[in-house]
Amino acid sequence: MVRSFQIEAPNEQIKPLIIDKIDNLTKPKGSLGTLEEIALQVALIQQTLEPELRKPQNILFAADHGILEEGVSPTPREVTWQQVLHYTRGGAGVNVFCEQHGFGLKVVDAGVDYDFQGHPGVIDMKVRRGTRNFLYEAAMTREELERCMERGAEIVCQCIDEGSNVLSFGEMGAGNTSAASLWMHLFTGIPLEKCVGAGSGLNKVGVQHKLEVLQQALNNYKGNGSVLDIMAYFGGYELVMAVGAMLQAAEKHLIILVDGFLMTACMLAASKLYPHVTDYAIYGHCGDESGHRMMLDALGAKPLLSLGMRLGEGTGAIVAYPILQSALCMLNGMESFKKTEVTKYF
Repeated sequence: MVRSFQIEAPNEQIKPLIIDKIDNLTKPKGSLGTLEEIALQVALIQQTLEPELRKPQNILFAADHGILEEGVSPTPREVTWQQVLHYTRGGAGVNVFCEQHGFGLKVVDAGVDYDFQGHPGVIDMKVRRGTRNFLYEAAMTREELERCMERGAEIVCQCIDEGSNVLSFGEMGAGNTSAASLWMHLFTGIPLEKCVGAGSGLNKVGVQHKLEVLQQALNNYKGNGSVLDIMAYFGGYELVMAVGAMLQAAEKHLIILVDGFLMTACMLAASKLYPHVTDYAIYGHCGDESGHRMMLDALGAKPLLSLGMRLGEGTGAIVAYPILQSALCMLNGMESFKKTEVTKYF
């Protein structure tokens, strides 16, 4: 049985006090725009007028995908395990930005087709060495989906034990934009052709082939159409694990920094199971992958950055983190009109 989560909207009893504090800082009301919105959201999540960010961590889930056999990505399968090892040695994009912004990094083997046994720096939560090819059968069994959700929640609990109250999530898995495109289509109703993009670098012909493969996979699907069935049939181990992690983070009232196309698809899936999970989400950026903007719009999300990024790994969320810091510096550091000799102005 898939574990259940207790996810409720933050208690809004404190909301008028937070708004009053923000509106009485020594500035024209609303003049710090999105920073004010972020401060309100974080203060509501933490239920305090003095919120704080503690020990941010990025959890990077990695897995391989059976659909890669159909030529839906130019990235060879072995790149997944090679990149995982690269993350543990430092020097990848995610390593650079984690170091810059003071993030811890957890690299999780959710289902990579490689034996990392005994390798330092890789957390073994492997479910299987890659999903099945969903062109012909379900990518994973219901039991595997349940295990992914549980293990995603487990890694978040480890971060909480280490003192973290803000987490970002990333992924690595050749072919995983195919899974996310199908989730996007099935969970939003947006036409499939608008959900399918270049991934890690397909040309126009490649994108058309990818679309045809995914359309055929949809035609072959004989499931019941439930959220969990769609997640299992078309998903990836790293993606389902991220969904479980996001739900656990929301249950524990953590701040969730959402990365690009892949992690937005995971938040979308999570929201179909527990709508209030989005109350805990801050969207780092709008990426360059086709369909990301439409998926964000479907979630009612307002991304902080638009830098043309499409690397994944959690990089867009991490790069956006200083904006959260600025929002809390505003709330906790600016003086109030009530305590200064400055006449309140609008």
